[in-house]
Amino acid sequence: MNCDQELDVSGLLCPLPILKTKQSLSAMSSGQILKVIATDPAAVIDFQVFSDNTGNEMLSISQTNDIFIFLLKKK
Repeated sequence: MNCDQELDVSGLLCPLPILKTKQSLSAMSSGQILKVIATDPAAVIDFQVFSDNTGNEMLSISQTNDIFIFLLKKK
């Protein structure tokens, strides 16, 4: 899937991945896709809650070893 922007928050722990994601999404246009790379195991739950609370659509969550990839579509 083509992404409009990529954000690497590897090594950061809650709440920093969500705060940086929120900041990146605020600079994007509606319908654009943000790819977020994270290593915090709690990020899976955090991003699902973030998506539900903000209305930004979670397109996918994937994991390779200890790396999580989130694709979010800005509302």
